[in-house]
Amino acid sequence: MEEKFSLINKTKGKLPRLPFVLLKEDILGKKYSLSIAFVSKKESQKINKKYRNKNKPTNILSFLLSKKEGEIILCPDIIKKEAKNFERTFSQFLGFLVIHGMLHLKGLEHSSTMELLEEKYDKKYFSRDRRRVLHDASRSRRIH
Repeated sequence: MEEKFSLINKTKGKLPRLPFVLLKEDILGKKYSLSIAFVSKKESQKINKKYRNKNKPTNILSFLLSKKEGEIILCPDIIKKEAKNFERTFSQFLGFLVIHGMLHLKGLEHSSTMELLEEKYDKKYFSRDRRRVLHDASRSRRIH
């Protein structure tokens, strides 16, 4: 059977064990092919500049490759730094961002519908109330 999930760590850091496959199957479906890559700040900045014309590293980038295939790129250094702003651990914030990225791959845009789904999956997998993390004071805007 063809593998429908891959995890690539291009950083030197150790990654937390999170239910990536369960999340993928729950949000995107079992037949969806997803790769999640962890990259350095330098690589995140390079990709962000190329695809979004923003010359800075970012926490997450989601790329829809086809109707049933996508990629999520995460920068652990940025996520660790930002987790404190949301009163979360690195693992909790990483899990939330993976949910956020998967919902984008599913075709959702930032909206109250997306926020409700983020809260649903966040509670289901990480037992957290999302209402406390809707805004990032350091960026004075919503998470994206």
